[in-house]
Amino acid sequence: MTNALKPTPEVVKIETGVSNAKAVAKELAKVLSDTYNLTIKTHAVHWNVEGPMFFAVHNLTEAQYGDLFDAADVIAERIRALGHLTAMSPSDLLKGSVVTDIEDAADAITLCNSLAEDHSKVAKRLHDVIEKAGEAGDPVTEDLATARAAFHEKAAWMLRALATT
Repeated sequence: MTNALKPTPEVVKIETGVSNAKAVAKELAKVLSDTYNLTIKTHAVHWNVEGPMFFAVHNLTEAQYGDLFDAADVIAERIRALGHLTAMSPSDLLKGSVVTDIEDAADAITLCNSLAEDHSKVAKRLHDVIEKAGEAGDPVTEDLATARAAFHEKAAWMLRALATT
């Protein structure tokens, strides 16, 4: 078998006008980590929520983890389009995430507030990506990050509104 049939992924230089693709990819990798971690946490809330808010939280989190899962692919593919690699192991993928763990079973209001806080933190990280991408002359990543930030800001608002007592 020739080596041509066994390619190994590697970092490549792109020529699209992005002046610092490495820095942009590094910021996107943080968001990818957050996105995957928040997907898992949202799914756990979806499975474990109980009580009078069950139906609303269960349905909202189902929509959110579906969006998050799809977004992870878009973010990872953008990193690759910038010529860089993504994490290759689950532990590397989740490393450095700002998403907090849920340590113990909690009521629906606590779960919603915890998810809302995480969405707000991820939105802030995406604002940082927008800034870094702008400095690098990367409007494609700016657009992607703007759309993702809007999702997270809306998700945080919806979760907070649902948890209001």
